[in-house]
Amino acid sequence: MGAQNGKDLLIKVDMTGDGLFETIAGLRATRVSFNAESVDVTSLESQGGWRELLSGAGVRSAAISGAGVFKDAGTDERARQLFFDGEVPDFQVIIPDFGIVEGPFQVTALEYAGSHDGEATYEMSMESAGMLVFTAV
Repeated sequence: MGAQNGKDLLIKVDMTGDGLFETIAGLRATRVSFNAESVDVTSLESQGGWRELLSGAGVRSAAISGAGVFKDAGTDERARQLFFDGEVPDFQVIIPDFGIVEGPFQVTALEYAGSHDGEATYEMSMESAGMLVFTAV
């Protein structure tokens, strides 16, 4: 994978539950991280004293975060609704020249900021809330 435009990493949300995804407008910076907990099964009998991990065990999770400016009333309202209602809709994360990650996420943080000589900004964080599907491009 060669160098990519940062603006091509997109976060999309299912706006109405019908499978039609819209990009969350106004985002300037986005980030996605994947995690897998390990389950240590090391014992006194582990070869050479090396740690052993149980294959396929542990909890997998993903986190998404983004920051930007208000631009689109529909997606801004949807983000607020998701946070306050505790909904867990499907999101898509488009990672250029890599693939699409899709599945349920919960908005876990929503922050607003502004200064007297600048635009109002927001930051949001989401945590995976179920099985994610990866589709390679």
